[in-house]
Amino acid sequence: MSEFFMLMLSSLLGMFFLISSGNLLMFYLSLELATIPVAALANLHLDRKKSSEAGMKMILSSAFSSGILLFGISLMYGATGSLSYVSLPGLLDGSPLQIMAFVFLFTAFAFKMSIVPFHLWTADVYEGAPIPVTAFLSVISKGAIAFVFVSVLYTVFQPYSSTWYMMIMVLSILTMLIGNLFALRQQNIKRFLAFSSIAQVGFILVGISSNSIQGSTSVIYFIFIYIFSNLAAFGVAGLISYFSGKENIDDYKGLYQTNPLLSWILALALFSLAGIPPTAGFFGKLFLLTAGASNGTYVFIGIAAVNMIISLYYYLRVIRAVFMDKNETPVAPIPLQFSTKVGLLICSAGIVFIGFFSSIYDYIRSLIQ
Repeated sequence: MSEFFMLMLSSLLGMFFLISSGNLLMFYLSLELATIPVAALANLHLDRKKSSEAGMKMILSSAFSSGILLFGISLMYGATGSLSYVSLPGLLDGSPLQIMAFVFLFTAFAFKMSIVPFHLWTADVYEGAPIPVTAFLSVISKGAIAFVFVSVLYTVFQPYSSTWYMMIMVLSILTMLIGNLFALRQQNIKRFLAFSSIAQVGFILVGISSNSIQGSTSVIYFIFIYIFSNLAAFGVAGLISYFSGKENIDDYKGLYQTNPLLSWILALALFSLAGIPPTAGFFGKLFLLTAGASNGTYVFIGIAAVNMIISLYYYLRVIRAVFMDKNETPVAPIPLQFSTKVGLLICSAGIVFIGFFSSIYDYIRSLIQ
């Protein structure tokens, strides 16, 4: 469908502008260009009510967060007379109006990244949208926003670091905890991965809280690993949904009997998301926790480590269903085209090998320095 690729390329163009913007107004315009096509993509299945519901919720949540962002930008301009990333740090003096503007801007980022309590749209949109759109939204879109979030906090709002550190620490704990607890009770695989992604954002916030080169390096490194892990998981889920129409975790019982390759790829992806060695996800979360511990808040890091243990349960629940549980009518063998195999194997190779090449982490660090 030509409109699918046109909308996706439009969203990608917005993300490129988003990452390279140096002005809050340009940032807003880029964000709208990146978000509105995704809302249309979520409603791509016009004959399904859930898809229409996903598109509507995406539009409403985006409109609400955009209004908050614009209000914050207007307050910031009124308080400082500038919207430039270069000029703003020298104009911030901690006045109440500037603090209020910062809170509104922070809230808009929290909406886009699905930080608790601004996450309520995520699971419904992920469930209703087509799986390729869900994968794009959870990986590329969230990765771009997280990258810009780090850049803006570390440069524009560096004078408020003591303020946003406490905000990030509290929201990180809430995001990890709520994401994990809600993931425990999900049956739909897309809702399951939605709350999994919310929990992963909580770990990203742990790295951001360090306010250092180590923190930004670990965040970008983790996002790089997260892209491969989530794409592999959504790739398998998308194939099963397309060929069998099944999206519940109970339907995955006995998958290994009929689709061993897909089962191993899904297991690798979930192991990486859980942070189990020797997958790259383990190294990604290790660097995030190490960066977060640089501030000496060991209780905070301890809570993050406990949440990693909680996440093991629901990831292993899916793996148990795939490899151990019996099913009289498992998913039928799925034919894999050559391009599909190549894509899944590239994601699997990334999950396995990225963690063992320290040069990748060092290269990211050298770019930031």
